[in-house]
Amino acid sequence: MTLAEASRFWFQLGWVSFGGPAGQISLLHRELVDRRRWLSERRYLHALNYCMLLPGPEAMQLATYLGWLMHGVPGGLIAGGLFVIPSVFVLTVLASIYALWGQLPLLATVFAVLKPAVLAIVLMAAWRIGNRTLRTPLLIALAIAGFLALSLFKLPYPLVVIVAGLIGLVVARWRPALLQTGGTHGSAAAKADADRSDALHDDHTESPEHARFSRRRLAATLLIWALALLLPLAGLVIAGGWNGPLALMARFFTRVALLSFGGAYAVLPYVAQGAVEQFGWLSAPQMLDGLALGETTPGPLIMVVAFVGFMGGWNQLIAAGFSPWPLALAAVAVTVWFTFLPSFGFILAGAPLVEASRGDLRFGAPLSAITAVMVGVIASLALFFAGPVLWPGGAFNPWAAVVVAAALIVQLRFRWSVLQVIGAAALVGALLTGLARLLG
Repeated sequence: MTLAEASRFWFQLGWVSFGGPAGQISLLHRELVDRRRWLSERRYLHALNYCMLLPGPEAMQLATYLGWLMHGVPGGLIAGGLFVIPSVFVLTVLASIYALWGQLPLLATVFAVLKPAVLAIVLMAAWRIGNRTLRTPLLIALAIAGFLALSLFKLPYPLVVIVAGLIGLVVARWRPALLQTGGTHGSAAAKADADRSDALHDDHTESPEHARFSRRRLAATLLIWALALLLPLAGLVIAGGWNGPLALMARFFTRVALLSFGGAYAVLPYVAQGAVEQFGWLSAPQMLDGLALGETTPGPLIMVVAFVGFMGGWNQLIAAGFSPWPLALAAVAVTVWFTFLPSFGFILAGAPLVEASRGDLRFGAPLSAITAVMVGVIASLALFFAGPVLWPGGAFNPWAAVVVAAALIVQLRFRWSVLQVIGAAALVGALLTGLARLLG
């Protein structure tokens, strides 16, 4: 598998990565583990567990990690970049339409079909990962605890992950058998694993040379990471002053990137408080409209920062009587750069250490516990989606239930990929939209 082949996949992924982190993580798992066999189950989960511990968008970080594992730093930069660039483009276009005409695009019918399909994808993600990882009573109990912690007790996501990791450490020290399955020949998951062909990066495949830890390489990565952060910031300060609009955005969205534990929903209140109340870049209704646009575009939900940056630049120059386009587009570039740069640094600097820990029970046990909890977390996300999708406005929507059932059937019986499910849902929504216009 060449870098060009992988790049084509990452490009396609960037345009169809709907469904938030759970849907995107499911898409990566289905495509890279189940269909293409570029990675084994354990290699995938090992990378996922590390990304879950970091601030920032987990799915984008996971794509960066897997791209780096397969093709080094160029592969990581291409995978992470192509994961977010289509989203930046789409959201910038929609923000421009919104700024010019003050209304959202008429995509209601398309997304009325797309959202139930995404719910089915999330359900399949919980099922597939759970079926392969929950192989001891303790791991099953941790998955149930994770589901209850988020859905019933509303505990903070970072707290759930930290507690799961601590449980894994304690159990590994005193009762490691509770996290190990021993013989698994009788399980359906074990049989499925045995039936599948070897992956390109299998459980016992040695890490490629570029993925092995090197102090010199770590020092070079940290230096380049620091320069990529500080040099653009210095340029913005020189051009517009320390409290200039772009320098202010750069500092603010760097803090957003470093504080975004627990996913976009956990940090968006902080973004709204700063952008609306503290800096006045946009109004509260505009912030809500931006969130709606972010929900209906591919890529990480935190990409709503591109809308915030665009409107911040647009509103400032419109008020001053100047053409808003240069500052608005520059603000998009600044917000995206400083929001996602830390994620690339975390992966490219930390991934060699994570690869070196494979097979180490001291590291693997906490990650096994976190993986089990993540099954419950994904299930709780499915429950969270089910309300507004199946009972919008408090009334049951039978057509949404039909779409969910159909999406589950084509995945289970016909083994459709996530890309096929999303593409078919978008096509059906577009056809229904066109039909409604013809009949209307």
